[in-house]
Amino acid sequence: MILDTFRLDGRVAIVTGAGRGIGAATALALAEAGADVAISARTSEQLDEVAGKIRALGRRAVTVPADLSDLSAVTAFAGTAAAELGRIDIVVNNVGGTMPNTFMTTSTEFLEEAFRFNVSTAHALTQAAVPHLLEAGGGSVVNISSMMGRTAGRGFLAYGTAKAALAHWTRLAATDLSPRIRVNAIAVGSVLTSALDVVARQPEIRTTMEAATPLGRLGEPWEIAAAIVYLSSRAGGYITGKVLEVDGGIEHPNLELGLPDL
Repeated sequence: MILDTFRLDGRVAIVTGAGRGIGAATALALAEAGADVAISARTSEQLDEVAGKIRALGRRAVTVPADLSDLSAVTAFAGTAAAELGRIDIVVNNVGGTMPNTFMTTSTEFLEEAFRFNVSTAHALTQAAVPHLLEAGGGSVVNISSMMGRTAGRGFLAYGTAKAALAHWTRLAATDLSPRIRVNAIAVGSVLTSALDVVARQPEIRTTMEAATPLGRLGEPWEIAAAIVYLSSRAGGYITGKVLEVDGGIEHPNLELGLPDL
């Protein structure tokens, strides 16, 4: 009985940044739970590969190649997904990220771009999806934030600020959209995606990161995807406005960039 509450049969989900990493794992997890899924990212080949796996699970898949830093493309994604799959029940705002930078080389333009790519994209897609979510009887929005949104580390000013803003946007949007639409976020720790691949392939750095993580290892994309299924399903139906920390227990960054004092 309890496992049935995690099922998403008859639901439609849309996932940004779904060509690889957390986004791809999320799309497949949602499909395995029973949802049809619309996915978007820059690279058509990656989307096609993920879509093929979704269809192999017996679910429908729609691919929308797009540059999601373009907010008009983000907005159009919701319309395309609804038109192709008939409804929208779940929105996963996964696209985001910002390269580390020093304080003095973080221009105001760089800071604003980080906010736009991490927060404005989530706002644009959610706003475009709201009429469809309401038409479907309500729904769930899950945002991918980061533990850097609540901790401090050198070099992460733009990224951490943007992810902190996304976490609070989650709380405020949940208030505005309740009771019919739930909005939550996941504060992700160090997860083995392509973004972390450069450092994870270096044994010394990886060992240091693992030693600085209470659970003694780095996370896997499917572990974030599992949390998204929970928050999107009836199992998480009494949760809104919350930021779930899926980070291995870390309370401070486990990757030091070694930036010197000014």
